[in-house]
Amino acid sequence: MVTKSEQRDMEALRQRLEDVLFEKHGPMIGGKALYSTLGYTSASAFRQAVRRDTLPLAVFSIANRKGKFALTFDVAAWLAKQKYRSDE
Repeated sequence: MVTKSEQRDMEALRQRLEDVLFEKHGPMIGGKALYSTLGYTSASAFRQAVRRDTLPLAVFSIANRKGKFALTFDVAAWLAKQKYRSDE
């Protein structure tokens, strides 16, 4: 269980991560930046996770663009949660 203090810390971390990712990538992140930020070592590993529907967050396609994309906000929130998740 996450304490109130950890919750505040997690929100502050999420905001910092979002600011950094937004500055670098804008409102969406895709390609190598997306799969490496999520911890996948290769595009093939990421594609396999997409096929198996095991990605940790929602990704989407954009018409006339290659690859998958995620919202920078969602990526930042997922990363922050990873630091504070409890061992279950």
